[in-house]
Amino acid sequence: MIKPSVLVIEDEKSIRNFIAAVLEHNGYGVLQASGGEEGVSMASSYMPDAVLLDLGLPDIDGTEVLKAIRKFSEMPIIVVSARNEEAEKVNALDSGADDYITKPFGTDELLARIRLAMRHIRTSGGQEKVFVLRDLTLDYEKRQVTVRGEEVHLTPIEYKILALLSRNHEKVLTHSYIIKEVWGPYVSDNQALRVNMANIRRKIELNPAEPEYIMTEVGVGYKLV
Repeated sequence: MIKPSVLVIEDEKSIRNFIAAVLEHNGYGVLQASGGEEGVSMASSYMPDAVLLDLGLPDIDGTEVLKAIRKFSEMPIIVVSARNEEAEKVNALDSGADDYITKPFGTDELLARIRLAMRHIRTSGGQEKVFVLRDLTLDYEKRQVTVRGEEVHLTPIEYKILALLSRNHEKVLTHSYIIKEVWGPYVSDNQALRVNMANIRRKIELNPAEPEYIMTEVGVGYKLV
């Protein structure tokens, strides 16, 4: 099973390390950024499953970080801030935040808010929780992939690619579309996609040279059939 990843954008090192420790103890993979520009860059590069964002950052305000991330992703963003004025909360939510937690906060509340945000994004739009195609099964909530009854261990990026293809079953996805959805708008090199696709095929196909699940549309992209 692949650990869901959380990006923590917080300039106070002690708070950032505390949140990271809590998340790691509870089974999350953690990315850390100490400033807004670094946070936006990491969000677009790694496409985490959720973001915890402090508003009072040293370089740019957290609301600008929100707006920047919303230009390329609908990933859950939870504001964790000492600002408790109603106007600040409204502004953050209007700028694209999914939730708002005021410091100080309890760890149980924080974990519950993260679970809720992730559950909402995974089940939004009427999407199924489990995808089955012949011997291939994806459990979106568990982030678990099985082939012919055996669990397949994918990297987070490999899982995101396969999940994207499964949610668009029988539809050709262009190289640029997959790259944008998985890595964000600032990556344009097809090489990383080709390498990851080869790894996915090696793991799920009986014969990667003659795939039965992921088909290549030459010069265009891929589709799951």
